[in-house]
Parts: sequence; C-alpha cells; structure tokens
Amino acid sequence: MSGLTMLDDQVCTFEVAGHLFGLPVTEVQEVIRHQEVTRVPLAPAAVEGLVNLRGNVVTVVDARRQFGFPPEPPGEEAVDIVVRSAGGLVSLAVDRIGDVLTVDPAQREPVPATVHGRLRRLVRSVSQLPQGLLLHLDLEAAVEVTPEDG
Repeated sequence: MSGLTMLDDQVCTFEVAGHLFGLPVTEVQEVIRHQEVTRVPLAPAAVEGLVNLRGNVVTVVDARRQFGFPPEPPGEEAVDIVVRSAGGLVSLAVDRIGDVLTVDPAQREPVPATVHGRLRRLVRSVSQLPQGLLLHLDLEAAVEVTPEDG
C-alpha cells in the first residue's frame, strides 16, 4: 500500500451545466449556500467576486464561466464548494451538490477525446458510474483564473 487512505477514494460530486464533476473530499473544506459577493472591478469574468467567510476573504469562481459553459438560467441558485487550493481558500459556485462517493482508482480512465476546449485542461480523468460519467477535476487548474479566461 502506498500510503493511500479510504479518504483518497472519496469524491465530493457536484453538477455544472448537467455534467457530473468530482473533487477528492480531502480538497473540500465545506459546502455552503451561495453567499452575497462583493464584485471586484476589472477581475476576469470567471471571478464572481469576494466573500467574507468567518473572517477569511475568499474568491468566488463561477464554475460555469470557468469551465466554458453558458450562464445559469435566471432564478437558479448556485451552491458554493469551499476548497483548499495551493493559493488558499477558494469558493467554486456550482449548480448542485451531489453525494460523496467512493470511487475505486482502478475505475478511472483517461479523459476521452469528446471532452474538449477549456474543460479538457481542467479534467484529470473520468469514471463511468451508474449516475453517468464522472469528470475528476484538477483542483488547481479549476480555480486558476487568468485574464484571458474572461
């Protein structure tokens, strides 16, 4: 055994634009109701703004924009997944939160050619599950926002 624990196989799942995504639970701090954000002038389009989370200033990244999907329909309320990235806490605004699933690492497959564009650089691997295709995100790539992403 190479030091992996059961937690390494557990994935926090969520939906964005009808697609099922997952992050290891070890990278997720918490899931919260979408917060009121303070807009940041001249920020890239994927940066929704900033929130104060118990004294920590946290950047909110709109997953739909970041992943290259159209905006969420009016009236839909996002959910925030607060993650621990190398740069600190980041809140990823997603459409819906899913379950925590245990995914056998042997089930992971390379990213298929049908995943293209901006999304291709954000996905590490995929797993075919009864719920559908699970796209395993690369956390650092998913929260890295650059001006050209706007």
